[in-house]
Amino acid sequence: MSTSPSISRLRVRYAETDTMGVVYYANYFVWFEVGRTDLLRQSGWDYREMEREGFALPVIEAHCTYRQSAKYDDEIDVRTTGEIVSPVRVKFTYEVVRAADAAPLANGTTVHATVDRTGRPCRLPERARTILS
Repeated sequence: MSTSPSISRLRVRYAETDTMGVVYYANYFVWFEVGRTDLLRQSGWDYREMEREGFALPVIEAHCTYRQSAKYDDEIDVRTTGEIVSPVRVKFTYEVVRAADAAPLANGTTVHATVDRTGRPCRLPERARTILS
C-alpha cells in the first residue's frame, strides 16, 4: 500500500542545465529529495523532527529512467508516493512531468533503510508506518 501522492512544483533553474539548456541528469535525484521531503512534511512529520526522534532514512538504492529532457525555465511537477517494503525499508516512487503539457520527463525510485542514532538498522517507527500505509 502507498501514500497519496505529494506534488512538488519546481522551475528549472539555469544552474541545473548544461550549455544547451537541458537539465543535467543528476539534478533529478535532487528533485526526488524535494518530493520526498515535501511528502513527509505534508504528512506532518519532517526530516528534522524524525532525526530529533532518533531515526534517519539513508538511501540504499536509487534509480531513474529519463523519458524527455527538462529544459531551462520549465515548470515541473514531482509526484511522490511512499510505501513500506519491509519492517526496516521504505520505497519512494517519483514521476517528473512538465506542468505545461503533463509530458512525462522521468520516473524513479529510491529505497531507504531505517537506522537509529548509531547508524544501526531498526524498525520503521509507528508514526512513519501510519503515514506510509
